[in-house]
Amino acid sequence: MSVVMARGVLFVHSAPSALCPHIEWAIGSVVEKRTDLQWTPQPAATGMVRAEIAWTGPQGTGSLLASALRGWAHLRYEVTEEQSPGADGSRWAHTPELGIFHAATDVHGNIMISENRIRYAYENGAGDPSAVYHELSLALGEAWDEELEPFRHAADGAPVRWLHQVG
Repeated sequence: MSVVMARGVLFVHSAPSALCPHIEWAIGSVVEKRTDLQWTPQPAATGMVRAEIAWTGPQGTGSLLASALRGWAHLRYEVTEEQSPGADGSRWAHTPELGIFHAATDVHGNIMISENRIRYAYENGAGDPSAVYHELSLALGEAWDEELEPFRHAADGAPVRWLHQVG
C-alpha cells in the first residue's frame, strides 16, 4: 500500500529564544529530519522570535506537528496541511491563552463548518441570534485569528524553506 503524501506550512509566530532548540527537536522528531530553522526577531512581541517552514510528509503530518508543539507556554503557532487525495485540508492554531484550534479547510484554505456544527449553533442558540453568532465564531476560530493577526503581519515578507520528510 502506498503512502499518500501531503504538504503544508508550520508558522511559529512567537517563541522565547530559549525554547527554539526544543521546538526544532519536536519538529525533527515528527519529520524525521533535522530542521535548523532560521529564527528572526518577532516585531509584534519584544524578546520573542519567529520562524516558518514548509513541509512534505505522509497525510496526518500536520496533526502530528500541531500535537508535538501543543501546550508549550509562550508559544504561538499555526500548522496548515493542504488537501491531498482522500483527505480534506486542515489548519491548527495555538495560543497560550486559548489553547489549540482545529478546522478542516477546502482547497483555497477556507474553513469548512460541518452540517452538525451549524445545527448545534442554531439549536443551542434557541432563537437568540447572539448565541448563534457566538457558536459560529467559535467554529470559525475567530478568537485565534484575532490573537494571531498581529504576529502574522509582523512576518510579511519572511522567507519560507521547504522541509521534506525522509521516512
